[in-house]
Amino acid sequence: MHNLNVGRRAAFGVAGAAVLLLSLAACGEKESNEPGAGPSVTASADSNLAAKVPDAIKADGVIKVGTDSTYAPAEFLDADGKTVIGFDVELFNAVAQKLGLKAQYESAPFDAILPGVDSGKYEVGVSSFTVNAERLKSVNMVSYFSAGTQWATKKGNPAGVDVENACGKKIAVQVGTVQLDDITARSKKCTDAGKPAIKIDQYQAQSDATAAVVSGKDDAMLADSPVGAYAVKQSNDALQLLGDIYESAPYGYAVKKDQQAFADVLKEAVQAVIADGSYKAALQKWGVDGGAVTTAEVNPSV
Repeated sequence: MHNLNVGRRAAFGVAGAAVLLLSLAACGEKESNEPGAGPSVTASADSNLAAKVPDAIKADGVIKVGTDSTYAPAEFLDADGKTVIGFDVELFNAVAQKLGLKAQYESAPFDAILPGVDSGKYEVGVSSFTVNAERLKSVNMVSYFSAGTQWATKKGNPAGVDVENACGKKIAVQVGTVQLDDITARSKKCTDAGKPAIKIDQYQAQSDATAAVVSGKDDAMLADSPVGAYAVKQSNDALQLLGDIYESAPYGYAVKKDQQAFADVLKEAVQAVIADGSYKAALQKWGVDGGAVTTAEVNPSV
């Protein structure tokens, strides 16, 4: 769950780990029962909503989107190594279509996206951003999904990781996420109680954090609940989920603080794709409809 600070794959040897990484980073040809298989979900344009899009946004016919494409199944690179796919992408494509526009994605490090939105490099940030009070001080956020945090470890939990007492364990997290804040706080509780600190390994890409657990470099990882579940499913039984989902919170699209009108029309577009069924279709296609919401909000209370 991406945080404030700017809010993500089977016997294994080195070759096996490389194959797993490749499979998570690039979907390739999907079997019909795999998450993401099937034709793209589309939505018809709504001329009334399109008319509300600020001129500066719609002038070129596209919405420039900043995203961290290492966070399967939300946003990650397809087999060609450049096309960004995932449930976040498919859903926002439908939102953009509702506004009569096309979403244009640019991959970026997660912690560079919000500064890019603020500078105008990106017109919106779509990257599993958790809505929180601190972030709402600097950007407008439009809620569209709900996710929590969940742990994962190697099958059988060989390191004996206890979610409630991970003192002394090696835990992988992505840089700049709420999971980093979570594990840092847990480590402090360990040291305050006279126990060994948690060894926190931070990775720029969630795929690297996942690979560290698969290889045994780290004992477990924390990630957003849909991301952890997808990694386990794609690992060919190499990983397992650990403990329950906790601290659920909304994801939000991020736009500049001074673009209230754009935030408002994005909210209306999300509500429109919920109403026409394309929202549910996109989430079901990726197997994440458990995080569906019925109402979009601008700057929701959290």
